[in-house]
Amino acid sequence: AYLTVSIEPLPPVVVGDAVTLKCNFKTDGKMREIVWYRVTDGGTIKQKIFTFDAMFSTNFSHMENYRKREDLVYQSTVRLPEVRISDNGPYECHVGIYDRATREKVVLASGNIFLNVMAPPTSISVLAADTPAPFSRYQAQNFTLVCVVSGGKPAPLVYFKRDGEPIEATPLPEPPAGTGSWAPRNLLHRDLDDTKVPKSLAAEGEVGGGRPLATADPPRGLAAERGPVTETIPETVVSREFPRWVHVAEPIYYFRHTHAPVSDGTVEARATLTWTLNPQIDNEALFSCEVKHPALSMPMQSEVTLVAPKGPKITMTPTRARVGDTVRILVQGFQNEVFPEPLFTWTRVGSRLLDGSAEHDGKELVLERVPAELNGSMYRCTAQNPLGSTDTHTRLIVFENPNIPRGTEDSNGSLTGHRSFRLVLALTLTVILELT
Repeated sequence: AYLTVSIEPLPPVVVGDAVTLKCNFKTDGKMREIVWYRVTDGGTIKQKIFTFDAMFSTNFSHMENYRKREDLVYQSTVRLPEVRISDNGPYECHVGIYDRATREKVVLASGNIFLNVMAPPTSISVLAADTPAPFSRYQAQNFTLVCVVSGGKPAPLVYFKRDGEPIEATPLPEPPAGTGSWAPRNLLHRDLDDTKVPKSLAAEGEVGGGRPLATADPPRGLAAERGPVTETIPETVVSREFPRWVHVAEPIYYFRHTHAPVSDGTVEARATLTWTLNPQIDNEALFSCEVKHPALSMPMQSEVTLVAPKGPKITMTPTRARVGDTVRILVQGFQNEVFPEPLFTWTRVGSRLLDGSAEHDGKELVLERVPAELNGSMYRCTAQNPLGSTDTHTRLIVFENPNIPRGTEDSNGSLTGHRSFRLVLALTLTVILELT
C-alpha cells in the first residue's frame, strides 16, 4: 500500500503559547492507528503522548497521572494549549495502515519535527562587584558592574548604557586577574588634592559639567602641560578623603558575557562592565543594563545611579543611656540612597573603642555595659564607597544609674570601692572565725 508522512515545521514558540503539531499523510490503504511520540535522551527514549485508534475510532492521552494536556483536533493533529519549557525537543508522528495483501500486516511510516520553546527572562538586576569594600585613596582602581539575567531561553543579548547612550566596550574573554595587576594604560591621571578644596586642574573641557572630550593625541604621563581650567564641583561630589581624578580621554570600558544552564532548561546570563573609576566624573552617572531576547516584544532593563555617600543618619538606643546599659548606635536608611553599597567604619575620637579595638565595621556599633567614664565620648561613623567618603559624629551621654551607687563600677562594669572592700572584709572575718 502507498503511505507517506510529513510534518510542517514550526517557528520557535514562547512559553504559554498554544501549539498545533500537524501530521500530514497520504495513503491508499486502510488506516490502523496514528501515534505521537516525544523523543528524549538524544533519541534513545520515545514516550507516547497521544494515540488515535482507527479500528475503534477512539483516542487517548498517555500523560502520567491522567493530566491530559493535549487535544486531538483531527485524527493526526495534536494541540498543546500551553507549552512549557519541558515540552522543548523533537517529536515523531507514526502512521500505520493495513497492507492490502494481508489484513494482518501493518505498514508504518513516520515524520519528525523539533519544537523549539523559548522563555523570556524573568528577572534582571545590576549590582557592584566586591562591595562593600575599602577603596584606596592614592591608587586608581578598576570598578565592575555586574548584570544578572535569569530565566531566559535561549541566552539573551545583554549590553550596557551610560546616561541612555550605548557603551562601546572592548570584549574581555577572561576576567581581570587582580585589581593591582590589571589596569588599562593612559586612561587617566590624578591630581592629589590635599587642600580639600576645589582647585585648578589640567584638563580640557568642562570637568565639572560633563565628560571631557577626547583629544587626537592625548598626553602621556602626569607632567603634560595643559591649559588650566577652573573646576566647578557640586558639593555632593566633593570628597573629603579621596583625591580628584581627571580623565585625559574617554574612559575605556571592558565587557565580558557568560551564561550557565539552569536545571529547568533556562540559562542565567552574567555580563560585567569594567573600567577605571573616576569618582569626580562617574558620580551621579546613570548606568543601565538592557536585554534583548526573541521572546520579548521590547528590551528589558535595570538601572542604577552611582552615588557618593552623604552624611549618614545615625540613631542611638536607648536615647537616655545609664551606667551599665548596652548602647546601640545604628545607621538608618542609608543603603537605599547610595550605590555601590558603602562600607561603614566606627571609631572613637581620641581613643579606642570600649572593647579595645581601633575600629569596627558594620552598620551598628554595640557598647556593652557602658561605664560612667564614657560620658561625653565622641564616636565617628565613616561611610565609604568607591566614589567617595563622608562621616558623621555623635556624642554619648551617660547618666547615673540609681540601681548602681556612684563609684561602684570600673570601666568593665565590675564592683569597686567601699562595697568591694566590705565584701573582702566580710569574707576574711568568716575565714578567721571558722579557723578559731
